[in-house]
Formats: sequence, structure tokens, C-alpha cells
Amino acid sequence: MTSKLAARLALLCAAVSCSVAAQAQDNMQKLEGFKSTGASLNIETVPQGGARAAALKANLKQVKLPPGFKIDLYAIVPDARHMAVGPNTGVVFVGTRKTRVWAVSDRTKSRVADEVKVFAPSVSFKIPNGLCFSPDGVLYVAEQNRVLAFPAADFFYESPDVATAPVVPQGELIPVEEESFNHTARTCRIGPDDKLYITLGNPFNVPPKEKVALYDKVGMMGIIRMDRDGKHREVFARGVRNSVGMDFNPKDKTLWFTDNQVDGMGDDIPPGELNRATKAGENFGFPWYGGGHIRTVEYKSETPPSGVVFPQVEMAAHAADLGMTFYKGKMFPAKYQGGVFSAQHGSWNRTTPVGARIMYTPVKADGTAGKTEVFAEGWLTSNNEYLGRPVDVATLPDGSLLISDDYAGAIYRVSYAAE
Repeated sequence: MTSKLAARLALLCAAVSCSVAAQAQDNMQKLEGFKSTGASLNIETVPQGGARAAALKANLKQVKLPPGFKIDLYAIVPDARHMAVGPNTGVVFVGTRKTRVWAVSDRTKSRVADEVKVFAPSVSFKIPNGLCFSPDGVLYVAEQNRVLAFPAADFFYESPDVATAPVVPQGELIPVEEESFNHTARTCRIGPDDKLYITLGNPFNVPPKEKVALYDKVGMMGIIRMDRDGKHREVFARGVRNSVGMDFNPKDKTLWFTDNQVDGMGDDIPPGELNRATKAGENFGFPWYGGGHIRTVEYKSETPPSGVVFPQVEMAAHAADLGMTFYKGKMFPAKYQGGVFSAQHGSWNRTTPVGARIMYTPVKADGTAGKTEVFAEGWLTSNNEYLGRPVDVATLPDGSLLISDDYAGAIYRVSYAAE
């Protein structure tokens, strides 16, 4: 390629990028002002039947559950990651690590989706992984480096244009120079204090020492919180390597979260984590600890902060603990009510993979964790092949449990009927 041609291509690419960015910004301004963007009314939908559905249903026959439980295919949803269930309609909004958010509808309440369609196609998303609803029906979408709010999303999702407003403008969730392809999946929750909580990973396996002060300041390697309009941002928890799942215990209002721990230390260390934050300002040990009580090689000679909070539960190493929820439904037996369901995505860097399952952790009367057990497994075969990789868990209004799977591109529904 000649230097002149390369230069022309560079200018063309820059012009296209600028045009796309300008169009995206123009759309945002129109949506904030409740104006039409001119987007097509023919919104992309995902077929729900056929051979693909049959294959997914066949795979579910391999999944083992406790007696009385069954699992069914709820919806085919490409790249399905974290879920938020509409408080008014039960529409399930599903994030991805790509460019789409999906709206999953079950209008007849037959407990299987009748439509899966793109949500807000006139909005240009970038890694809209984290979704959460406020009690009054505002959907928050936490992207790689932006947070958007969609008032009454579960009523107005049918249109390509949906009212929206930035809570955190593009490029202000983390420093732009710290954007990476690694650990970019955010999650969010509205706390009992009516504040918005967001998990922020860091781009490294273990960050270099010169990065720690910056990350400590902005809340990377931690969990931040802010008013629902984006004001009064603060760091709520530090020492968190890459949390991709959190929820509040409705009984004592404490924040629990999963954390993915350091890779490359061996097959069996360090453990994954399920943590409990009882107040603002706690430090959960990373990067001084790689997981649990295991010190990292890079920071072994450094003195950890005082008062490090160690996990409530040490999970299997490299199982990749992601989404979690406190079970608030009534369908399941009393044993499960008030406890934690959490998803293990499965290993990528372990000699023998582990994970690809749903875990259950009871919560004792004093608010601490009981003994964790496997609730659903079978997506990892005896040949170490993945049939699916669970990402998140959420509860439908009827008390059944949804499980998202970004590998198979599906959402499953677990229900219970006493034998």
C-alpha cells in the first residue's frame, strides 16, 4: 500500500468515525428532548423456534437440579449477559458485551418469551453489560464508559426511540486513557439509600504499582455510588479486582458482590469470592491479595491496608463468579428464600475447567453466609466442553429464576413444583 493511499484511507476512516459519532450525539440530544430520530419502525427481532430452540432444549436435559425443580428455555437472546426485570410489566431487559440491549417479552404470562427485540435501536451502545431498575421504573444501563437512564422503559420499549438521559456522560465513568478490552463489563444496582451503585474493574490481571493511586481515586478496582442523577459520586468499596455481580440483602441492607480473582497463579489458587460490604470505605484486599488470603506475587513485599475485609465465601478457583441475586420470590421452598443465587461462568485458564453452574449460598440469622452448594450444573460436559456458560440470575414476578447464558445465547427459567 502506498503512503498516499494509506493517508487517504486514514482520512476516510476518520471522517466515517466522526460522522457516526456526530449522528450518535445528535440522536442523544433528540431523545433527551423527546424528539424523533427518524429511526426505522421495523425493529430487529430474534426468531424463537426452530432447530436452535430444539438444540437448546436438548442441552437442558443435561442440567441437574434439586428435587422438585425443572429448567426450561425461556428465550433465545444472542450474547445474553446481565438482566433487569421491569417492575411493572415483567419485561426482561438484557445487556451484552457488544452493542445491543434486548427486550424480552412474555405478554401472555405463559412463562416463555413470545418476542425478543432490540431495545432503543436509535441509541449507539458500547458494551452495555450492566442493567438495573429503580423501584419507580427507571432502567439504568452501565456501559464501558457511560451510564444512561431510561424512564419507564418497560412501558415504552416498543418504539425505536425511547426517552433517555445521560447519568454519567460518555468518557466520564473512568478516565478515557484507562479504557481497555479487558474487564470492561460493569454492573449496577439501586441501593436502599436510593443511590446508584456501579462496579468498576481494572484493565490488568494485577495492576502496576504506579496505577494504584489513580484507580483508588476514581473507584476502579472497586464499587462507586452516586445520586441517581450522577451527582455526589464517591468510592464505596476498594480492593475489588473485577466484580461483575452485586445485590443488596433486603433484610439488613448490606451489599454483597462477587469478585473474579487473579489468573496465572495455578489451577487451584486463588479462590473466587462472594463478599459482604457492611459500610462505605471498606477495602477487600486487591491487589495485595489475589483472592481470599492468597498474596499476589507482585505485591507480596508490600504492606496491605489495615482492616482488609476477607470474603464471606471462597469459591472454586477460576470458576469465574459473575451475576448474583438475593432470592426474594415465594415459589421456591423456604430453604432458598432470602439466600443468594450466583452464576459461575466457567474457567478459561484452568487445566481442567470448573464452573458453568449456579451456586446457592444461604444467609444465616446474623447476616453472614452459610455453606455454599451447587444448585444447577451440567453445562460443562465430562469431555470438558461447554454447552453453556451462565452469566446472571434474576427473579421473575412469579418467583421463578432466570439464568442468562452468553455462550449459548439464551435465557433459561427454573421453576419449582413440590413432588
